[in-house]
Amino acid sequence: MKKRTALAILSASLPIATCAPQPPSLSWEAVDLRLESSFRGLSAVDSLTAWLSGTQGVFAFTQDGGVAWVTGTVPGADSLDFRDVESFSGGVAYLMSAGGGPLSRLYKTTDWGETWALQHTNPLENGFFNGMTFWDRNNGMVVGDPVDGSLFLLATNDGGENWQRLEGEHIPRVFEGEYGFAASGTNIAAFGESGLAVVSGGPVARVFISPDRGESWRVTEVPMASGNASSGIFSIGFGVDGAVVLVGGDYQDPERTLGTVAFSANGGVDWALVPEPSPVGFRSCVAWNDDSRWPMWVAVGTSGSSFSMDGGGSWVNFDDGPFNVVAFSGPMGWAAGPDG
Repeated sequence: MKKRTALAILSASLPIATCAPQPPSLSWEAVDLRLESSFRGLSAVDSLTAWLSGTQGVFAFTQDGGVAWVTGTVPGADSLDFRDVESFSGGVAYLMSAGGGPLSRLYKTTDWGETWALQHTNPLENGFFNGMTFWDRNNGMVVGDPVDGSLFLLATNDGGENWQRLEGEHIPRVFEGEYGFAASGTNIAAFGESGLAVVSGGPVARVFISPDRGESWRVTEVPMASGNASSGIFSIGFGVDGAVVLVGGDYQDPERTLGTVAFSANGGVDWALVPEPSPVGFRSCVAWNDDSRWPMWVAVGTSGSSFSMDGGGSWVNFDDGPFNVVAFSGPMGWAAGPDG
């Protein structure tokens, strides 16, 4: 029987130095956590510390680069699907569950998962959380499926003690059927001191960017895969010097490569699609690796893993295993996926 793996750690074989730089040979080193959960939440604190979250109310973390793992279930939450986790030093972590109405919740621990505080339960029957992001351990934002025809956003500035919905005419309107995907917790991203980005799918694929934590917005339609309920932009990642990458596609047709990746060199003002024929199928998450030796983008999805070393303009596939989410801290890369 094929062993189930809950996590993979990225390793790179660097080429012998030559006159012309050669790309590294990448592979995933599988780690078996002996858990049945499907993982979509992943957060890397540093090269030694990372957190996971998934179905059945499960969380896990390592403090030694993945050699040993602590796993647990949030009390009273074993029926919840934790689609996102955001973690910080000192054992601080937030969990976000996704589901209709009150199944969407926010929890926090400050003691490495020994205790968890339920901070917020979604009171809206038609609400559904998609992902969360933080500028620092006290200031964060949650995005959910649109409510009343507008983006749904919850903000905190006190470490989650209070979560307030952003409301007003300045909140962008959405098209009928347009929504976000709770696939990896990365359809929302914080960047810089106050930048915020949200991506969508369905009838259109759009990027919503705010320079001031949701007070004002620039909305751009991107010609990525869209037109049905299973396609659109699933993840946005920010690199350096204005580099931004979008990944997505159609999760019902994961081998389709048309419109799965777009990239920007000016902070999301202008976008370009990867030229066809693209080797990249459906991808649900993209992350920037700022390793000074080999800075690169890495994207994962149920149809495999890919990397780009030219700002997202071209990609190389290096693994065909299914993953939902990827994260980096320095040169250390982590990925996690379905069936453990």
